[in-house]
Amino acid sequence: MSKIDLYQSVTDRIVAALEAGAPPWICPWGRGPALSAPVNLGSGRPYQGINVLLLNLQAMSRGFALNRWLTYRQAQALGAQVRRGEQGTTVVFFKMLEVQGHAAQATQPEDRRKVVPLLRAFTVFNAAQLEGLPEGLLPAPAPQHWSPVTAADEVLAHSGAVIRYGGTQAFYSPAQDCIQLPEPGRFETADAYYRVALHELTHWSGHATRCNRPLQGRQHIEAYAFEELVAEIGSAFLCGHCGLPGSLQHASYVQDWLRALRNDRRLIFTAAALAQKASDYLLTGLAQPDAAMALHTQEAA
Repeated sequence: MSKIDLYQSVTDRIVAALEAGAPPWICPWGRGPALSAPVNLGSGRPYQGINVLLLNLQAMSRGFALNRWLTYRQAQALGAQVRRGEQGTTVVFFKMLEVQGHAAQATQPEDRRKVVPLLRAFTVFNAAQLEGLPEGLLPAPAPQHWSPVTAADEVLAHSGAVIRYGGTQAFYSPAQDCIQLPEPGRFETADAYYRVALHELTHWSGHATRCNRPLQGRQHIEAYAFEELVAEIGSAFLCGHCGLPGSLQHASYVQDWLRALRNDRRLIFTAAALAQKASDYLLTGLAQPDAAMALHTQEAA
């Protein structure tokens, strides 16, 4: 598959999920800290960026009980085999790579540098598609009650964000550099409160002194709609870390997202990368519930 076809294939899957009312950055179930987020079963490393969306989408559509994945070679190394007839899931290695250009008009070395996208595809299989996995490799079932509040509180406290309570609206104020939330008791459930708080915390991360994500429009999408897309995905990553079931926070932007995605096959990659940067910033220094430094190699996990 060519690079252009791969961009388009991924974007088409995201558009189809949005049209079906199932944003793929949201994993609707929570099983304790980090168990809902996609992780490589062999290395213990969490998938990042666009791969979180792709694997959440596949886990939900196939009804996989665990969001744990292996490449074919990794499964073989563990003594496991892919069940006959099982189809793998495509994930990608994506990064922006700085290379030296050859512009004729360049007068300084830095003028000849350019940034190009590096995109490669890999195939992974869910744990449910494998047989012969070593005993004890899969995580034990989580207790049948929900209690990830501590994990979410740690993320909020660790950020150092100023959070003010009162009123009936939730928002981040760039002018005051603070988050405004209703009193926690006004939310129907604890997980609803934390989902909203983590969404606004993702907006907070965009400040110039933090992730430096200026509010600006892009081709086919205006600034607020794009920022909401980044915040939706980023907060879903945080929810996955905390074990919270996700939800769509700003459904009013779905049509804007769909229109932009249909016209720009790279937009979802950019949004997911910015969301991952925000999540990494907010989680740096916190203990990872599942293992792991982010993957920075070309092996798909």
